[in-house]
Amino acid sequence: MKHRIVVLGAGYAGANAAGRLAKRLHPAGTEITLVNADPEFVERVRMHQLATGQDLKPRALTDVFAGTGVQVRIARVAAVDAERKTVALADGSGEIAYDTLVYALGSTAADHGVPGVAEHAHHIAGKQSALRLRARLADLAAGGTVLVVGGGLTGIEAVTEIAEARPDLEVALAARGGLGDWLSEKARDHLREAIDRLGITVHEHTGVASVGPDGAVTVDGRAIPAQVTVWTAGFAVHPIAAATTLEVSVTGQIVVDETMRSVSHPDVYAVGDAAFAPGASGDTLRMSCASGVPSAHLAADVIAARLTGRPIPPNKIGYTGQCVSLGRRDAIVQWVTPDDQPKPSAVTGKTAARLKEMICKTAAWSVSHPTSMLPTRRRHAIPAEEPVVITA
Repeated sequence: MKHRIVVLGAGYAGANAAGRLAKRLHPAGTEITLVNADPEFVERVRMHQLATGQDLKPRALTDVFAGTGVQVRIARVAAVDAERKTVALADGSGEIAYDTLVYALGSTAADHGVPGVAEHAHHIAGKQSALRLRARLADLAAGGTVLVVGGGLTGIEAVTEIAEARPDLEVALAARGGLGDWLSEKARDHLREAIDRLGITVHEHTGVASVGPDGAVTVDGRAIPAQVTVWTAGFAVHPIAAATTLEVSVTGQIVVDETMRSVSHPDVYAVGDAAFAPGASGDTLRMSCASGVPSAHLAADVIAARLTGRPIPPNKIGYTGQCVSLGRRDAIVQWVTPDDQPKPSAVTGKTAARLKEMICKTAAWSVSHPTSMLPTRRRHAIPAEEPVVITA
């Protein structure tokens, strides 16, 4: 009987995990099923571009994984039963049994309990939400007002993209801290220059207490008017894992060890935003594509190693840089230490924009060519009745 591997979610992490598993394991002894709600791969790092009217290259998952041996199932996940080892699908689509589960359902926008966010704010955490914002922005006449709440990477990319695409609008940013206060001095200076050039109003050290149809109210009672409010103040994982018997963190992420395996259920692995995972330094990985892809690669390599009785690869996940676009022709690439602390050096301007574009295209290419990144080394899984040697 084949060992059944089910991968939930086909974002950067899930798609990379499925492709790498197909590359590592011989199909004679394994069956890989990839479950995703959307029939296309969503290039999530480009949602701010989609929201401002740019069209993205469609990548149908059935085309992406054609000929790889990965079975694609287009369905929404309703629940996971970690004791019965089954995944229930929504809309009466039945359930799927697994021997090994790779949980990569990612994250969505978090409102942090702020009143009015769900009813009145847009976000760009997914394709449909980005398309709704796109339609709303297209309806705004010249002189319309837009407020982006959140001063992190997503907020900065969103506000600069909107301001560049629609210079006829009044665009503002509300940041809880200082603008780019996690960046090096060189990067911060460049960010401020770009914000000034694009005519963006910045409200620094400003927390938002509520969102309404006409804007936001700050924690100190000030009103910031806006016809459109875009919420980018953090992400939250889907609640499916927290409803299981899997051990999860206070954030609802699945707690995993240094091999991306659940600390409570050894047949479950979690990758990307869904995982509360350590990097090589022992620090918890942040939610990002920069964490998702290497965690997916590690999990796939570990699963393949355990199934074939080979040595377990070490966790070498660390960071090299943070990339933030400032419209289509400007960007910052902030170099960081492996534990994600900024170095004094950074690349800025058009060179950084080209570098970031290259990185984004490489990430998308790795998904579009799931079995092309590695030499073919498909190994046979050890039959279940034979002992599997676990070396770590």
